[in-house]
Amino acid sequence: MHKNKKLFIDIKTFLIITIIVTYGTLITLSASEKNIHIITQKLVQVAIGVVVMIISTYISARSYKNSALVLYFICLILLILVEVFGETTNGAKRWLNIGIIRFQPSEISKISIPLLIAKVVNQENFHFSSFKIILLFLIILFPVFLISLQPDLGTSILIAISGFVGLFFSGINWKIILSSITFIFLLLPVFWIFFMHDYQKNRIITLFNPEIDPFGSGYHIIQSKIAIGSGGLFGKGLFCGTQSQLNFLPERHTDFIFAVLAEETGFVGVLFLIFLYLSLTLRWLIIATKINSTFGKIVISNFMTNIFICVFINIGMVSGLLPIVGTPLPLVSYGGSSFVITMIKFGIVTSIHKNNMFYLKR
Repeated sequence: MHKNKKLFIDIKTFLIITIIVTYGTLITLSASEKNIHIITQKLVQVAIGVVVMIISTYISARSYKNSALVLYFICLILLILVEVFGETTNGAKRWLNIGIIRFQPSEISKISIPLLIAKVVNQENFHFSSFKIILLFLIILFPVFLISLQPDLGTSILIAISGFVGLFFSGINWKIILSSITFIFLLLPVFWIFFMHDYQKNRIITLFNPEIDPFGSGYHIIQSKIAIGSGGLFGKGLFCGTQSQLNFLPERHTDFIFAVLAEETGFVGVLFLIFLYLSLTLRWLIIATKINSTFGKIVISNFMTNIFICVFINIGMVSGLLPIVGTPLPLVSYGGSSFVITMIKFGIVTSIHKNNMFYLKR
């Protein structure tokens, strides 16, 4: 079998991602008050992301499918290690520090779960028996449970939703997914009483009335909404946002960077960013429709959905429409683990696109 070893990049996707990253870097520069250390780290993250994207592009789609189970178990082991050896930051144990690198293993599950689901469903003569449906649900829910223990409510919800959407794209009966979602909603009171921490409950309660605790749990939402609303149509200008530059807005270069963007670039800047995300989503959807294998379609569709949900949750969170769950804005927020994983997704999508002719059609 002839394999093309030349570097192949989907130009449209690469251009969209480059614009988003450049846009995000400019906003990070403003949000960090031109902090040289943060900007240097951001540029290092971008450089690492580009390198791993290129490497993941060279790996064949067949190799991703063959290694899906191993990657999944490595992810589970790392999530368990977080519980034992993880670093605690702001009351949450989400990080592993191995000396030369500090990362969030939960981000790896955004790749390992879709790959394994696609591998299982792509088996020859596959059909959705009761056993296989339970197996697919466990593939999703086991890492979700481990991530929720950290606790990382935002990532666990994101991965659960993305996983179930991936099952929908794989052809599972929508009634089964709907029944499962209904069952989960029925379990919410149990989850609220026995599993949620007090600060997580306060975030949900504060969502409906942030003025209850304006200097405590409601502070983030209030300051974020002020920043977004004060941006107007064209914004106050880069480096001129009062909420961000005067330090009223917390976590402004990470989870709340969208509020900085809205304040300084206005409604026009927000629409431009949303247009870029929609363009990326549409491009990956077009690529998915051209893929001949079930494996490729499921993986790309899941990655596409994951990024879309991340954007939706982050914007909803900082706008006061959703509880604050600590979900970064893809390719824009400062954060190495999230950025690198997103770039790996781009590499995998490119690999699947490039190697489409080598797939075995189902």
